[in-house]
Amino acid sequence: MSETTVGTRSEHAGFPTTRDPRCPFDPPAEYAELREQQGTAAVSCPVGVDARVVSRYADVREMLAHPQLSSHAAPSTHVVADGQLDRPVAPGSLLNMDGPGHARLRRLLTPEFTVKRIQAMRPYVQRLVDEHLDALLARSGPVDLVADFALPIPSLVICELLGVDYADRDHFQEQTAVLVGTNSDPEALLQANQQVVGFMTQLVLAKVQAPTDDLLGRLIVRARESGQELSVEELVTLGITLLIAGHETTANMIGLSTLALLRQPDQLAALRADPGLAGTAVDEMLRYLSIVQFGVLRQATGDLTIGEETIKAGEWLVAALSAGNRDESVFPDAGRIDLRREATAHLAFGYGAHQCLGQQLARVELQEVFARLHQRIPTLRLAVPFEDVEFKNDALVYGVRELPVTWDREDAR
Repeated sequence: MSETTVGTRSEHAGFPTTRDPRCPFDPPAEYAELREQQGTAAVSCPVGVDARVVSRYADVREMLAHPQLSSHAAPSTHVVADGQLDRPVAPGSLLNMDGPGHARLRRLLTPEFTVKRIQAMRPYVQRLVDEHLDALLARSGPVDLVADFALPIPSLVICELLGVDYADRDHFQEQTAVLVGTNSDPEALLQANQQVVGFMTQLVLAKVQAPTDDLLGRLIVRARESGQELSVEELVTLGITLLIAGHETTANMIGLSTLALLRQPDQLAALRADPGLAGTAVDEMLRYLSIVQFGVLRQATGDLTIGEETIKAGEWLVAALSAGNRDESVFPDAGRIDLRREATAHLAFGYGAHQCLGQQLARVELQEVFARLHQRIPTLRLAVPFEDVEFKNDALVYGVRELPVTWDREDAR
């Protein structure tokens, strides 16, 4: 792997990370300017290197599907000032592996995320959503929709899927919040990583000895029976990846999309009138919000072409997912929410070999939340001024830290 650009940085403009506080649902304004330029634009990244930003929809898809672009660095390392671009890829690190090693793990995991298996979980998700709505409605006064609804539902789902004791939820949420921050203290990062690894190692060792009927247990058995037995280290890394991805992204989507819809009363009214809109609404909100807010980092392993531009071996590229999802040539009037828009081709789950394995699970969770939350609490509204809501501008996954809401008790059901 070429390292010709590592540790060097020119005087290019900085990588766009700052949103306009007046439009917190929109990506940085620079992305629109970058899309209008010919080819890619070189920017200086906080990690200490230059990278080319790929911002047009077609080019982002081409980039993410290109076999000569390596994912060996963590997806958003470019925005972490002391990030490590060339640390060894850990066994089982699905997000950072390429080629046959990555394909092997995907094949072993894919049976757990088929449409049929995920649809079988829908009644369980429905029950969870209704139980948490019942608990909200039993309380008086404003509630924090993040802590009391958006976080626990996907946490319970992923715990059920992996065979994790839900009693450990609060602990791993605290640690993963540190791991996905861009400004976390190095010592805090080290401690959080050690605790999460220790927790998952104990879980994996127990399941290796006596496989259980859950994702990790079935994965262990499937790998053994196919002659591809996974090491404890591989299983630990996979388990951590799934645990974090399975609750962090969906929880942030629930909170952020609820707030965005509260700011668009016409679209929210349409969803309340027709909960059948939940299917298209989920993909439209995924497109519109694009919560992997800093994009995806790749490095060229050889000379290649993206669009009509030649990329040299060793160069770094960032696929700006949020910019691609606002490309007017693909999504007309892209800066507006349209819950009837057919937006399934959005880039929020990535594209190509590394496209999100759990996307169908996320869709089911979000569909049930969209369909039930606004039906049962039709007068849901913010309990604080919009300007007081704190956004996660320094996190790899965008969202809101808290969402105080209230409603008219007599209209809830």
